[in-house]
Amino acid sequence: MTKAQTDVLPESMLEAMPEARPDATQGQADAAQFIELDRLSKSYGDNHVLEELSTSVARNEFVTLVGTSGCGKSTFLKILLGIETSTSGQLRIEGVPVHPEPSPDRGIVFQRYSVFPHLNVRQNVALGREFDRTRIFGRQFGAARRETLAEADHWLEAVGLIASAEKYPHELSGGMQQRLALAQALLKQPQVLLLDEPFGALDPGIRKDMYELVLRLWSGHKLTVFMVTHDLSEGFYLGTRLWVFDKIRHDPHAPQLYGSTITYDLPVHVADSERQRIADEVAEQQHEAGEVDEVGKEEHAHA
Repeated sequence: MTKAQTDVLPESMLEAMPEARPDATQGQADAAQFIELDRLSKSYGDNHVLEELSTSVARNEFVTLVGTSGCGKSTFLKILLGIETSTSGQLRIEGVPVHPEPSPDRGIVFQRYSVFPHLNVRQNVALGREFDRTRIFGRQFGAARRETLAEADHWLEAVGLIASAEKYPHELSGGMQQRLALAQALLKQPQVLLLDEPFGALDPGIRKDMYELVLRLWSGHKLTVFMVTHDLSEGFYLGTRLWVFDKIRHDPHAPQLYGSTITYDLPVHVADSERQRIADEVAEQQHEAGEVDEVGKEEHAHA
């Protein structure tokens, strides 16, 4: 295992977080039960993916999820989004079980974004609102359309993409595409924002700009965020809380027999020694699973 695999944070990222960020425990006293996982499990036939997840999340927390590929991180996001159902247990928001369908109070950004190539940036953002308000035709006219386009412009301004509002998707860089995806997700003003490896395909410089954007949106709009990442430094830098997904029971003859659970639930401001210990353990998991962190490879190559 290389040093690059276990070096969690570059020195610049160990600096204090932006002042606008709330403390990891802020609001837990009065909103600790905003989202509850009650013995949540998920299986696909005989393949057990998630096993007995039980915890709670307060409003305005930023939870980052790390673990090896296939450990159930994205499956958990899909259950929270409402496009997958749990096999057993329950996931509740404000005490109400999550219905098996998407809802405007939960928005998502994937690594690969989805747009209509024949519509420009502004039109793609506005389309979500138009579908809501005109379900038959999916298009508004007159004053109603001008209002929706103005709303789209508001979110394009918020994500720093207003200057490209008239561009088409094929004219956008990778970072601009992810800004568009954020604007689409935020248009309906969700309480919960889900990010499924949104920055994995971006260059390091662009990725850093996106970090600052996401932190500003999170604190400014009082979002509760869940983000899947394979990059530990990203998880520690962005989150107020970090979950490590792994299996605590293994059967080498039937690896699908047991699912992953949350093996570590850490506040980000944990001591550096504890960070390093967790980083070493997750890196070992990735090594055993045959994974190599692309950032780690780059750093090792230039060491």
